Amino acid sequence: MGFSGVDPAATGRPSYHPSVPLKLYIYGYLNRVEPSRRLEREAGRNVEVMWLIGRLAPDHKTIADFRKDNGSATHKVCARFVALCRRLGLLAEAIVAIDGNKFKAVNNRDCNFTSTKMKRRMAQIEESVARYMHQLDSADRQEPSLARAMRTTRLKEKIERLKEEMGRLKALDAKRRAREDQQISLTDPDARSMATRACSRRRPAPARREPTSHASSP
Repeated sequence: MGFSGVDPAATGRPSYHPSVPLKLYIYGYLNRVEPSRRLEREAGRNVEVMWLIGRLAPDHKTIADFRKDNGSATHKVCARFVALCRRLGLLAEAIVAIDGNKFKAVNNRDCNFTSTKMKRRMAQIEESVARYMHQLDSADRQEPSLARAMRTTRLKEKIERLKEEMGRLKALDAKRRAREDQQISLTDPDARSMATRACSRRRPAPARREPTSHASSP
């Protein structure tokens, strides 16, 4: 595989066998314990990790150096493990293993439609059509002129475009309802609208004032 430290040197203190930090690294990946300092603490207090690596306790520098020096070899181990699972029939082509990470997709907000966004967009179009119709009624009550005719033509064109947009949204809404997650994305079909929690800066708490005591004179 290409791991360093498999054969100990003739002089000096022998290093950890690569299987020890490799098992610790995989354990940290599966349990979301990725920093080397946290893995060092887990090796000294977690009974499961103690059993896994035989009560050995590599420090964080050793764990970090293993990641840095054996990255390609670790990738080969993962690829060999997947190949072994396929030979044993444990994986099928329809199964995809993913983790819990969220990736920013190439998808505009205006091209992603949920039930709430679809209702809001349709309500906006209906409101715009009603406003333009009211403007048409106001224009009809005015004296005939070239400006009135041009304005009436523009309003009618806007209403026609809005009706076409409403028809397009109704067609998209029918496709959205047929989906299991009730979402549809036009740019990236695999993209989904997800709520993310933004990191907000906390204001420092105001300093507490200690109560002052006044000594009474005798």
